[in-house]
Amino acid sequence: MKKYILDIATIFLVGMSIVGTSWKAAELPRIQQEVVKHIAKDSLYNQYISNIYHQVHLDSAGLSEQVFEKALTGFYNLKYSGLLHAKSILTIADFDQESSKKRLYIIDLTSKKLVLNTWVAHGQNSGGDKPAYFSNNINSNQSSLGFYLTGEIYYGKHGRSLKLDGMDQGFNSNARERSIVVHGASYVSQKSIDQLGRLGRSQGCPAVPAKLADQVINTISDRTVLFINNSEQQYNSSFLNETLAASVVLNQEQILAAQMD
Repeated sequence: MKKYILDIATIFLVGMSIVGTSWKAAELPRIQQEVVKHIAKDSLYNQYISNIYHQVHLDSAGLSEQVFEKALTGFYNLKYSGLLHAKSILTIADFDQESSKKRLYIIDLTSKKLVLNTWVAHGQNSGGDKPAYFSNNINSNQSSLGFYLTGEIYYGKHGRSLKLDGMDQGFNSNARERSIVVHGASYVSQKSIDQLGRLGRSQGCPAVPAKLADQVINTISDRTVLFINNSEQQYNSSFLNETLAASVVLNQEQILAAQMD
């Protein structure tokens, strides 16, 4: 009886071994296919980013491709979330650069054009010509990093201005409470650079040249994306999911291709 039981157990184990081997043989190609698809998707997404970057001539305008990639990834993540309206406008304030540089980039992703490249101020407690300190705290008078959506247009002490909603918890989520808005300012000008060696500074707002304020506000209003960057900071965001962004882009490209057929 014991021998019979042992024989049955041996047959069972051999059978399971054969099944397990065949499962692994079938599973391995499937896993390999998924890896290849993932690599291909990343490659296509990276090529897509590079193409737009060069089409818009952002290299000659002084913006690095790495910063553009972060901003564009956030744009597509926010688009996927359903938070954006019709405009495909992406605005980047690159605080890797000194304030004396034209470090604000407004990009039309539909027409693939750089709509405007101009100065933008940072907060007075963030640093001199080049910001190094950032805060989400009320009354910090520092700039806040991350992704914003543009809100309502209103008239305040700086004239016509544009409210902002900070989308990154812990980094810029207090934007409303801090009254962080886009507004024009006389200290954002060549005159200030000539006098101070840098732009004047705000209380944390991304202030723009007074003479361009209306153009900036009109262009980026209505739930478009603003990304404030500084690569030296410990910044992370749920909107920097490249896999999701790649899926959105590839789906978008497939829809466009189908419409052209």
